[in-house]
Amino acid sequence: MTTERRDIHNSDVPVLCQSCEARHRGICGALEPGELTALARSTHVTRARAGSELVAEAMPVHSYANVMRGVVKLSKALEDGRQQIVGLQFAPDFIGRLFSGESSVTAEAASDVDLCRVPRAALEKLMADHPALERRLMQQTLRELDEAREWMVTLGRKNAAEKVASFLFLIATHLDPAAGPKRSFELPLTRADIADFLGLTIETVSRQLSKLRADSIITITNNRQVEVPSMATLKARCG
Repeated sequence: MTTERRDIHNSDVPVLCQSCEARHRGICGALEPGELTALARSTHVTRARAGSELVAEAMPVHSYANVMRGVVKLSKALEDGRQQIVGLQFAPDFIGRLFSGESSVTAEAASDVDLCRVPRAALEKLMADHPALERRLMQQTLRELDEAREWMVTLGRKNAAEKVASFLFLIATHLDPAAGPKRSFELPLTRADIADFLGLTIETVSRQLSKLRADSIITITNNRQVEVPSMATLKARCG
C-alpha cells in the first residue's frame, strides 16, 4: 500500500473533500466547511491494491476510514481457518466499528481502493463536539444493518439463479449509481469469492452467469467487464 498526502485546504471546503463521495453522501455531509477543515487536518488518503489487507480481525482499532473509490470485502474466520465473506463496502461506506477496541472483521481490498483515513481519537472527539456527525454515522450504521438483513433474505430464501442476479444487481447499483437503465462495471470479486459470498460452488456461479449471458440479461467481456442492458430486466431475475 502506498500513502500520499494531498493539499487539503482552500477558502471554504478542503480541496480533498470537494470531489469525495463521502463528503456528499457519506458521514462528512453532516459537517460545515469549517468542521471539515478541522477534520481534514487529521486525515490522509491511502491507496491499496486489490488483495491488500486493510484491517485484520481481532486487531486493535487505531483509525477509521471512508471508502472513496473501489470495493472492500469483509470476512470472518472460523477456528479451523476457513473464512466467510460477510459483506461488501463501496464509496462512501465507513470502515470500522465505532467505540470498539478491536476489529470484528477482516477488511480486504477486493479491487484497488482509495481510503480517507482518520485517527480514532480525532473522529471520536469531533463526534462529541458535533452531534450532527454522530447522527449521520448512526444513520449509516442503520442503513448497513438494513442491507445486511436484506442480504440474509437473499442467502436464505433465493435459489442459485436469483442469488447470482441479486449479486450483479448489488454491484451495478453501487459501482455505477448515477447511470440510467444501462450499467457497466468490472466485477470486483473472483468467481471463487462470489461463490463464497453467495454460499454456492464456483461451478454453479459460472453456470448461472453463462445463463444470464445466453438470455441477453448481461454481457461479459475479458472475463470481468459486465454490461447490463436493462437494470429492470436484471432486477426481475432477482426474485
